Amino acid sequence: MELEKLRETAAEIAARDDVKYLIGWKKGSYGYRVAPAFAEDAEGASDFIFSPLCTANLATYLTLVEKLPLPRGQEPDKRKVALMVKGCDSRAVTQLLVEKGIHREEVIIIGCPCPGMVDPDLLNKKYPETEETAELKWDNDGFVIVRDGEETKVPREELLDEKCQLCRYPNPVVSDIMLDDPVKAWEPVEDEGVKEIEEKAVEGRWDYWQQEFSNCIRCYSCRNVCPLCYCQDCILDRQNPDWVYRSVNFSENTAFNIARAFHLAGRCIECGECERVCPANIPLGKINRKLAREVRDKYGFEPGLDPDAEPFQASYKPDDPEDFIL
Repeated sequence: MELEKLRETAAEIAARDDVKYLIGWKKGSYGYRVAPAFAEDAEGASDFIFSPLCTANLATYLTLVEKLPLPRGQEPDKRKVALMVKGCDSRAVTQLLVEKGIHREEVIIIGCPCPGMVDPDLLNKKYPETEETAELKWDNDGFVIVRDGEETKVPREELLDEKCQLCRYPNPVVSDIMLDDPVKAWEPVEDEGVKEIEEKAVEGRWDYWQQEFSNCIRCYSCRNVCPLCYCQDCILDRQNPDWVYRSVNFSENTAFNIARAFHLAGRCIECGECERVCPANIPLGKINRKLAREVRDKYGFEPGLDPDAEPFQASYKPDDPEDFIL
């Protein structure tokens, strides 16, 4: 993707009178990090980028900003929000449209065909020198690390993020503007994480999750980063009655994580943000991908592909054989 074209397009959109701001990515303040960015004018979009480090799903900001009610005397700003999206991000936007969490006339979607993102943890482990100033870009068959003017080519499979290895939709499924030609979709690898859990006996699964959930510190980072966790009245925050206590122990941690996973059944678009931000390194993606696969295999439903679709849990098929129900 041409950086000049990206910034020119971003500047044009951010400068529009009917656009409140544009949400994209820019170089972070430390090492190779990339940070989400808001631009309210053309100048603010002058340093926007799209690189193998733009992992963050920006769709989460569509429902997190400008909470009502407004301060007294202020009128709501009803201009559009423009958003840069990868394939998985666009599925989150589409699912929000399905659920009426946002409305189509409120957003401008800028599509960024995605050749695959780098796993930041793998990058840091294999190339610790990139903690200093470094950039990454795509090559024909992999990634290129640029540091102090020197380029280091890295095979794609060496650093490719797990969510991208499993990705089936690298191109945005909905967009108003596309910044580049669609990339060629690759054959997803087998989901070894879900397979590992499925191959365990019931007792082994329980022991596995007891170990993982015991590490949870209940910081709610997974919920806060998830673009589909946008309920203003979250059941996990209620205190009258208390559905999930604030105690940080295996029982309450399990209740929290299982409740969140089932809340995302038929809704999760497998962007992997929950697992990326978890400070305890809990493999939350395994739970969400397992439920996503069950919904896909048993109901033939994938969320975030059709903005005119019915929500999975609100749909009904008279000819559903229900032969999997015990």
